[in-house]
Amino acid sequence: MDQNAPEVFLNFEGVDSCFYVWLNGAYVGYSQVSHSTSEFDVTSYVKSGENTMRVLVLKWCDGSYLEDQDKFRMSGIFRDVYLLKRPQRHIWDYRITTHVEGAAAAVDVHCLLAGGDLPIYARIENAEGQVVAEGSLRSSANKGQKSGLAESGKEQEMSLDNLAMQYKAQVQFCIENPVFWNTENPYLYTLILETEQETIVDRIGIRTIEIRDRVIYLNGQNIKFRGVNRHDSDPETGYVIGLEQMERDLILMKQHNVNAIRTSHYPNAPMFYQLCDEYGFMVIDEADIEAHGPFLLYRKVDNEFQRNGRWSEKIADDPMWEQAIADRVRLLVHRDVNRPCVVIWSMGNESAYGCNFEKALAWTKSFDDSRLTQYESARYRNYHKTYDYSNLDLYSRMYPSLEEIKQYLEQDGSKPYLLVEYSHSMGNGPGDFEDYFQMIQDNDLMCGGFVWEWCDHAVRHDGNRYYYGGDHGETIHDDNFCVDGLVYPDRTPHTGLLEYKNVYRPVRVVSCNTDSGELILHNYLDFDDLRDMLTIRYEMTCDGELIRSGELEPVSVQPHCMVEFVCRKSVLHQRVVRFRHRVRFILS
Repeated sequence: MDQNAPEVFLNFEGVDSCFYVWLNGAYVGYSQVSHSTSEFDVTSYVKSGENTMRVLVLKWCDGSYLEDQDKFRMSGIFRDVYLLKRPQRHIWDYRITTHVEGAAAAVDVHCLLAGGDLPIYARIENAEGQVVAEGSLRSSANKGQKSGLAESGKEQEMSLDNLAMQYKAQVQFCIENPVFWNTENPYLYTLILETEQETIVDRIGIRTIEIRDRVIYLNGQNIKFRGVNRHDSDPETGYVIGLEQMERDLILMKQHNVNAIRTSHYPNAPMFYQLCDEYGFMVIDEADIEAHGPFLLYRKVDNEFQRNGRWSEKIADDPMWEQAIADRVRLLVHRDVNRPCVVIWSMGNESAYGCNFEKALAWTKSFDDSRLTQYESARYRNYHKTYDYSNLDLYSRMYPSLEEIKQYLEQDGSKPYLLVEYSHSMGNGPGDFEDYFQMIQDNDLMCGGFVWEWCDHAVRHDGNRYYYGGDHGETIHDDNFCVDGLVYPDRTPHTGLLEYKNVYRPVRVVSCNTDSGELILHNYLDFDDLRDMLTIRYEMTCDGELIRSGELEPVSVQPHCMVEFVCRKSVLHQRVVRFRHRVRFILS
């Protein structure tokens, strides 16, 4: 055994749906929640040299009632499995929070220590590798009580009972004139935590997300989510998604003007969020909860009350399920709380509303009030009871008509409106992108939306042929219902993705008057001036013959602004050749 790192932890990042573990013939433990990390202390089981591990994976468990997502059904170990060796005294967990204070940012680092007090030196480097802050963490003893990383007035429910969590350490750094993280410039600082025998490196993004007057602001700028819903899916590897596949998706999204992702309907692998930090995507991070199956129990009498009003009875509003739902939400938040890309916590999908989600939302807000919350299924509830919605920040809807959206904006409008799913992309869908775009842009209460969905789900067979639901001989299936993406299984774009890219283009020519030479451009970017992002080229043809071509001088248009330029006429009546130095803001 390594004397410098004698503590050994066994990690599974994803197993569907539950599993038992044995190491060298000894039973280690059991875990469930398919898309969350499970960790076992195997210090007393592992030995020097060769070890034998056995894992029994079951396809179904009681958690399956909470994992009824629309997807191509596959089970097994689908994410990384690894051993993590730690010193006897180490940082068990850490929490990074940032606060903007005028022209400076405060970065708080809180550590939970295992094995006793521990000297920790920390420093923060900017993207160029220069140290911008450094210092030692101050320790404080917390003997006789269970410690948490957030003071919420309640006991933090984690499996820490067998660990000597008697110490916390913290430090606050000040960064003057920080560079903010955003989707167009995902600037990241690096945090380095050094102990006697271990170094931990993570990245920090300084940004704010808030609601003011029912409008969402990122770093003080009103923003719109240009998002997609994304499942883990590959035609050859199924749910097993590696770095190359993740980057392929993110690059393709960036190329088609996507700036946000909803992790439908479960947490993704930890690595995925680090990539979203790096590439610049805002993320709705969703708990591994979807329980729409019991809703079918009430379809014997097919009316709104039976289908919607009673949906919550079996799980959402039954205290028997409180701990299971709370556990899944806590696993999500504890794991991903340090990722700057995560701007919204989602309680899950299509599970109706009740006392269990009320408590999950209350815990989430008490633990982390720096992010927003959403849960579309909150609208399905027992019509005879009054529920607490105070911890829900957004009003979320799936597939509403334009008239329904207009009605909410005119008659309610109490919270920002989020299209958590819209423009279903199955068959000859999606549609109405331009209509949704205009409605989103015309009202600041509209914060954007997430198209359903990113990719088709299928399994490759015989070259470029694909298997869908029912092709394997199963008697219960959804046929091709999961073939509903903006890209094919191999990530070839559908025509719908090309339409999406065009509608959500970052700059539009609002008008061009060839008589007066007036050209109006609208910058739909949130943070970047078009001068730094845009090159305008022109061509003039006559009867198909190229007369003249060239490139215009850089054009300055601030984010969310329209600017009118007056162009000089030539003897050939060529209007768009060179801009005069006269700029007038028309609308901002």
